[in-house]
Amino acid sequence: MLAELNELLGASPQRPGTGKFTLLRDTRTDGSFLVHHFLSFYLRAGCKVCFVALLQSFSHYNIVAQKLGVSLTATRERGQLVFLEGLKSCLDLLFGEEEPSGEPRPLQFLSGSTSNLKALFDFVRTSLTPAEGDSWQGPVLLVDDLSLLLSLGAAPVAVLDFIHYCRVVVCSQLQGNIVVLVHGSEDGADEENELLGTALSHHSDLILWAEGLATGFCKDIHGEIKIIKRLSLQSTEQDVAQVYQYKIQEKNVTFFARGLSAAVL
Repeated sequence: MLAELNELLGASPQRPGTGKFTLLRDTRTDGSFLVHHFLSFYLRAGCKVCFVALLQSFSHYNIVAQKLGVSLTATRERGQLVFLEGLKSCLDLLFGEEEPSGEPRPLQFLSGSTSNLKALFDFVRTSLTPAEGDSWQGPVLLVDDLSLLLSLGAAPVAVLDFIHYCRVVVCSQLQGNIVVLVHGSEDGADEENELLGTALSHHSDLILWAEGLATGFCKDIHGEIKIIKRLSLQSTEQDVAQVYQYKIQEKNVTFFARGLSAAVL
């Protein structure tokens, strides 16, 4: 969990909020540090988390989480974290045996038997629906990264439908939160990916957009982050946007206003 980012967002594990949809985007840089922040943040807040991890393995996320003070192994064992390892699920689906129960797997669309993401939605809904005796805080869906569903063959409309139904269940019915990462293409050449990011931007309560420096690599400044807070999705008021620069360290990320890097001062 990144304490400085919490301060910028006005967030606290003691007050994780409810019913919010947060969109993470990146361009010319890797915004994965934002995913690791929100994963550790909600686990520390005591929330039940369903993590659809399409980009990396469980061990990768666990190593980074330990640097931020959270053990994914422990949270998964006690039932707080439901982890879908997309890399392994893809291999099992394409080269493994059928499920003994005959039930569709979360990434069933890869087999070509269906074009929608209903199986993935059912997995999310089942994972986050509170069981009798559960004492977790509000449920959280975290997806890293949503763009990969397009790369795996899902249509943009199917991905948007999946997010719509997840918002209805997680944000509205269960009063939880959703955080998704959409990687951006550097020159905007990937039209489907840009369409997905733009569509989700219109329905987001909070947008965190990490961008690489236009001037190229810098040892002391790794990029800029734009924080866009939507005052209300129904309001005509202008969004509140703030821009900071950041530097990624071994166990932390520091944020500062433009031109106020310690290297400059």
